[in-house]
Amino acid sequence: MQQPPLEDRVYAPQPAFSRRAHVPDMSAYQALYEQAHQHPEEFWSGLAERELDWFEKWSQVYRWEPPRAEWFVGGKLNAAYNCLDRHVAAGRGDKPAFIWEGEPGDQRVLSYRELHRLVCRFSHVLRARGFKAGERAIIYMPMVPELPVAMLACARLGIIHSVVFGGFSAEALKARIQDLEANLVITADGGWRRGKEIRLKEAADEALQDCPSVREVVVYRRTGSPIAMQSGRDLWWHELDRDAAEDCPAEPLDAESPLYVLYTSGTTGQPKGILHTTAGYLLQCVMTMKWVFDVRDEDIYWCTADAGWVTGHSYVVYGPLAAGATSLIYEGAPDYPAFDRWWRIVEKYRVNIFYTSPTAIRALLRQGDQWPAGCDLSSLRLLGSVGEPINPAAWEWYYRVIGGERCPIVDTWWQTETGAIMIAPLPGATPLKPGRASFPLPGVQAEVVDFRGRPVETGQDGFLVIQRPWPSMLRTIWRDPRRFEDQYWRRIPGAYFTGDAARRDADGYFTILGRVDDVMNVSGHRLSTMEIESALVKHPAVAEAAVVGRPDEITGQAVCAFVTVKTGQSDYHALAEELRRWVAHEIGSFAKPAEIRFAEALPKTRSGKIMRRLLRELVTSHVVTGDVTTLEDMAVIARLAARRDDE
Repeated sequence: MQQPPLEDRVYAPQPAFSRRAHVPDMSAYQALYEQAHQHPEEFWSGLAERELDWFEKWSQVYRWEPPRAEWFVGGKLNAAYNCLDRHVAAGRGDKPAFIWEGEPGDQRVLSYRELHRLVCRFSHVLRARGFKAGERAIIYMPMVPELPVAMLACARLGIIHSVVFGGFSAEALKARIQDLEANLVITADGGWRRGKEIRLKEAADEALQDCPSVREVVVYRRTGSPIAMQSGRDLWWHELDRDAAEDCPAEPLDAESPLYVLYTSGTTGQPKGILHTTAGYLLQCVMTMKWVFDVRDEDIYWCTADAGWVTGHSYVVYGPLAAGATSLIYEGAPDYPAFDRWWRIVEKYRVNIFYTSPTAIRALLRQGDQWPAGCDLSSLRLLGSVGEPINPAAWEWYYRVIGGERCPIVDTWWQTETGAIMIAPLPGATPLKPGRASFPLPGVQAEVVDFRGRPVETGQDGFLVIQRPWPSMLRTIWRDPRRFEDQYWRRIPGAYFTGDAARRDADGYFTILGRVDDVMNVSGHRLSTMEIESALVKHPAVAEAAVVGRPDEITGQAVCAFVTVKTGQSDYHALAEELRRWVAHEIGSFAKPAEIRFAEALPKTRSGKIMRRLLRELVTSHVVTGDVTTLEDMAVIARLAARRDDE
């Protein structure tokens, strides 16, 4: 019997998984969702009492004066205390908190007790240097355990932290220091990436030439390379640590006390500083660790994200630690020294839960099945996807080759702005459909609407909005409240505008179609770039694809595709014609790309997202002028600008 197309297949939860799951079936999910919908104050209040430790209880569950939200008003707690102290006090201090592997192969295991000790010592250092609640710290480090130590030490004292990804340039770092008006920079001499040293201190020194707000720079020694230290400003972490006390109590902080600012690129050249506060953010991180990842006490959980991105904040540091989980952290690249590095780490540490991006999945898929096939991946019981919509072909490969057809895949939709996962399958309950994010989590009221805020019909594309406040939502854009209101709350009446397009099927499943500006109108047909990309990637010769629209006098917009191919292709002109026919067969002739450019690589952020905005600039104006601070390799843009489908 012939199987249905990938996107129409349904994978029921496996009974053995469901029996032990936090949410064991759809009726349990529906009961949770209905409780949160009908009685939100009672729902979130009960969870907050059960899941977090408080110094003082709140007087009001939430206060909502659109677009201003406050959660657990009047309550006092501390994020670092909830991530560390309470676990040690409960007798779980010997449990591993982090298992770390550096790219060169060095390893460390930090128990909750040892991590607590390191955080207290560094908190004492910062307090002794005069840093206090409300001040701001930039953290610019490689993925070493001292990065979350720095984050948690700031959280312990109420210092607002902003982690800047270690691959950012000096200019990008400077812009963030200046916008935050940071008082402190915490960095390292360098880190390792694909066998090369990323010299962070040199970049920090360049950035700091024009950052007068910074009083001190603390430098962690990672690589041991010689670096310049400016007298009176620069201080070695290990020297400060020698005299540090280990008793540094966590500050009781207001539930709405700012926890961190995280910068995310916008369509303009000015990054946006997304502000998250403490209690609501922490609660939703904990609950999604349980609902979505079904984390158990014995699990080894690995989120591959860098802490410079929101996924690293929520699902490497705050969520796993608050939930008392054991997390793996890896410093380097997935393809160094070979394409099986990730799979060898899974085998070595017996990883149970693995969470990564569709871009990484497609890149590893492109190299062939032999790399994962050479490793024992039998410890895996749950897979996750984050960062952008995952196309059904990549979903199927992930499920079959990495998960051995036994691991549910939680395809998660959320944003820097939402703080935590908003739409995702619950692995013990939700029947899975490849490429579909499925249902909103309890407490998340999502809808697909038209530009007037009216729900669209089943199967129709529209704007994804959130119609009620949720605990982990952003509170504002740092120093720009007007931009916060204009961008998120004035586009669609009475709702948070996500900027993403979506549709719902007859079963209520949400499919995320990508950013709104990634939806094209070709000859009156509304086309999702993700849909065309999905069709292209299903072709056996295609490894990865990105689709954008360009203005066209006749059709309104024309479809332009950027494609990377698997090995063994030589006649690109013939392949371009074949791919046009393929898309016409998969979607319709109206969706055929007017232009196809083949390339060895696509422009991506350092977190692995394809930068379609830059591709759009290429096909419309033939130059790139927007914000490129998150671009990993500028040379990719130059090569794409010159290449066409007949080359």
